[in-house]
Amino acid sequence: MTAPRIVLVRPRNADNLVSIARSMRGFGLVDWVAVSSKVHLEGMREVLSKHREPSQNDALVDTLRRVDTIEEAVADCSFVVGTTMREFEGRPRLTPRELVRHVAARGDARWALVFGAETNGLQNDDLEQCHAVSFIPSSEEQPSLNLSQAVVVYGYELFCGGRAEGGASRVLADDAALRRLRLELIERMRAFEFPVSAVEELMTTLRNAALTEDEAARWMRALAREW
Repeated sequence: MTAPRIVLVRPRNADNLVSIARSMRGFGLVDWVAVSSKVHLEGMREVLSKHREPSQNDALVDTLRRVDTIEEAVADCSFVVGTTMREFEGRPRLTPRELVRHVAARGDARWALVFGAETNGLQNDDLEQCHAVSFIPSSEEQPSLNLSQAVVVYGYELFCGGRAEGGASRVLADDAALRRLRLELIERMRAFEFPVSAVEELMTTLRNAALTEDEAARWMRALAREW
């Protein structure tokens, strides 16, 4: 099982970046991306450089890449998991431990674990771009954890689950290919006057099937009548 790419959507707290970096380092996670404006991310780094001694920071913070959208952050990932306590229709809902087993069975070469902002988490528009959701079971008195704490929990479960050497046994279709397939489905639905709302039900089935690149290409050819 490969380690995920950690995607932070609209992170707000500079200190959290340091805490997340240390948690990632402790569990062997190295790939992370922030969906953020350039000005905001540079501002958080400036805060850290001005108000913390070098020894208080973590060098991994400097490796945090920035992108403008979730789509850009996960384009090359074949599985995208959003973290939220909420249920989201049409998406499998897994605990961290269940997620580890699920990913190990899928064999993704690249996958992403997406976290929302400290204040309000992932929004519906964000979750619609995820293939599944995951939640950390907790007391109703405090149903959600701090962002850096959540990363610790997932990092621990991933570390305990182990990561096999080598790549995936199958080359799975990445998120960019699934997005193209969705757009093609929408066009076909419109052409035959089917309700476009049915596309999400079809896409749920296709996401859950863990399509390979070849299988996704066959779907595209079928929809384009290129057999």
